[in-house]
Amino acid sequence: MSTSKSGSGVRTLKQRVKTANKRSLSSQKWLERQLNDPYVARAKREGYRSRAAFKLLEIDEKFHILKPGQRVVDLGAAPGGWSQIAARKVGDKGRVVGIDLLPIDPMPGVEFIQLDFLDEEAPGKLIDLLGGPADIVMSDMAANTTGHKKTDHLRIIGLAEAAIEFAREILAPGGVFVAKVFQGGTEGQLLADLKRDFAVVRHVKPAASRADSAELYVMATGFRGRAEPMRSD
Repeated sequence: MSTSKSGSGVRTLKQRVKTANKRSLSSQKWLERQLNDPYVARAKREGYRSRAAFKLLEIDEKFHILKPGQRVVDLGAAPGGWSQIAARKVGDKGRVVGIDLLPIDPMPGVEFIQLDFLDEEAPGKLIDLLGGPADIVMSDMAANTTGHKKTDHLRIIGLAEAAIEFAREILAPGGVFVAKVFQGGTEGQLLADLKRDFAVVRHVKPAASRADSAELYVMATGFRGRAEPMRSD
């Protein structure tokens, strides 16, 4: 039976993880976690590009941020799980653009561009591709880790701050910003920054985020519009 084969395959893979001398301990733990993660199996079964798709699904099921006809930007989009959900939610009349440093396989309903979102030309390019300002800017990006918790946390917060600045450039009034952050004591300033520009700011932890992870998402709704620079007399 296929069930027996599947089970046998999992056991074999687990054994390889435990006995692989050439793998680092962190790599072994990651592989074991992937093998035993129900969201990984579910993503494969339901045709999603990553388990992260379920995080956005859960956020949207609770807060209904994705609507037909919207313009959506997915920062750090590879491999495309969040873009996949967004395209399904906004429909044919919507527009989804994913941006990443890495190439991404084509996907119906999404336009991917290989570009650093920190490039000074990126906001203008995204607005042109969308056909106007964005209704949602979302990011599931995580900075490369060093293994030093404080350093890694600061990198992640720095990336989120850059994403916020990008969102200010391209969001339409009333727009939404969603991004990954991590608990660590310095995200309070980030929230205060968001509250100046958005009507409502909250933390969200979807069930699909691993329980042992400090991962959180910040969601800001009701963008007030980019503040006009002060004039000097």
